[in-house]
This record gives sequence, C-alpha cells and structure tokens, in this order.
Amino acid sequence: MNEKIRTLVVDDEPLARRGLLVRLAQFEQIEIIGECVNGRDAVEVIKREQPDLVFLDIQMPGLNGFDVLRQVSQSDVPMPLVVFVTAYDQYAIRAFEVRALDYLLKPLDEERLAQALARISEALDEQREKSQQNKLVDLVAEMTGEDCEDILRRLAEGQPITADNYPEHIAIKESGEITRVAISAIEWVDAAGDYMCIHASNETHILRRTMKELEKELNPKNFQRIHRSAIVNLNQVEKLCSRQNGEYHLVLHNGEELKVSRSYKDKIKQLILGR
Repeated sequence: MNEKIRTLVVDDEPLARRGLLVRLAQFEQIEIIGECVNGRDAVEVIKREQPDLVFLDIQMPGLNGFDVLRQVSQSDVPMPLVVFVTAYDQYAIRAFEVRALDYLLKPLDEERLAQALARISEALDEQREKSQQNKLVDLVAEMTGEDCEDILRRLAEGQPITADNYPEHIAIKESGEITRVAISAIEWVDAAGDYMCIHASNETHILRRTMKELEKELNPKNFQRIHRSAIVNLNQVEKLCSRQNGEYHLVLHNGEELKVSRSYKDKIKQLILGR
C-alpha cells in the first residue's frame, strides 16, 4: 500500500518501547506519530491524533491496555487497529475478545512482527476501500434519492449506478387511456391510500403506485417530501410561510398552499434558502 500507517507505540518499559521502535523503523510503510509511557497519555493521544495503528502494552500502571480501549471506545473518535504487545500469554483470549488485530509476545520475533504488519496492511486496505465505497454510496444516494442498501446491492452485483437516470415523462393510465405527463410540469403530489394524485398544469391525474415507488423516478434536487404523504416540486414554490402556531406552509406559483410537517420543516427551509 502507498499510504503511510500512522502508528502509536504505548509501553511503560523504556527498553521494550525502544526495541519495538527500532524494529518498526525497518518497515517503510510505518510512520511513528508518537510514543506513550502510560495508558492515560495513550487515551489522550489516540483521541487527538487518531492513529491508524496502536501497538499497546497490556500491563501498565494506572490504566492497562484493556482500560485504554474501553475509554477510547466510549469517545466519538474512530477506533484504531490494535496490536497488543505483552510478556504474558494468558491475556491472548481476552485480547481477541476486544477485537485486537494481533497479539505479540515479548521479546518480539522479527518474523512474527512482519506477519502482523502484513495483516495490518490488508486490514487497512479493506477499511479504506470500504470507506471510499461508503462515501460514493452516500453521494449517489443524496443525488438520486435512492436507498443506500439498494445501491450497495447493485455495486455487489456489478450493476451500474448513475445520478442522471430520471425520466422526463411519467405514463399515467386513466379510464382506458394513457397520458404522458411531463415531470417538470408536476406541481405537487399527494397520497390517497394506494393511489397518487399527480397535480400538474392545473390538472389532477390518478396514479396507482406507492409514494416510495414514485420517488425513485423524481430527481431529489427538484422534488422533496414535505409530509409523509406529500411531495412538492421545489421549482413550483413561490414562498415559505410560518404561522403563529408554529406550522409552516408552502405557497406554490398557482396559489396552492401546502402544509409542511415538523419532521421535514428544517430540510425544506434549507432547500428553499439554497435556491
């Protein structure tokens, strides 16, 4: 891997700490960002520096290695990868119970250390790849309004994901006829059971679909929920009004007034102000 592994060494024994640092210096992917002589300092440095990897002694005065992990897990910083380093093998089972990536016994064996670092590199590669994928999924979900789980499923199946696959028209079957309604002409939509009332160009069309199904065909840049059973075309909004009772209403260009539920109020205000 090309990225450096930002590493913290924690051990209360100076000779053991120095010996580990000397061995780690042989691995060019390792970047030492600090060393700590006790668990309390280790917690502070981990919170502040957020290293990728921590070599952590278990037996230390004050906070031991397990105490360090417990305190870090209770904070809002990401947990680094952890390799326990100790002279006592009786802690091995507990070390893996707290999801340590590896467990090294003192005095350190160079071959065993190299194996541990190989595992660390693989784990970080997977972690960073997953992080990049999650960022991509969140971006596409925000742009398309699609469900994150659906996007992840399509990625796993090798299907393409795009942000510009919205139709320009919607087909509505009414009384034996099929009417093509331009998406841009839709002013607002409200649900009535299993039916949608599509209000467009001063006409109302009845569509037998669910709100969730319809949302997938509407670009979230332009169409947003304002209520559990209502969607509005933001391009059709003239103003947002507040009432003395704390309620908010949207007034459309055609004079229609729509109530905004409390759960959608802040998002709609932000979208309206951004236009």
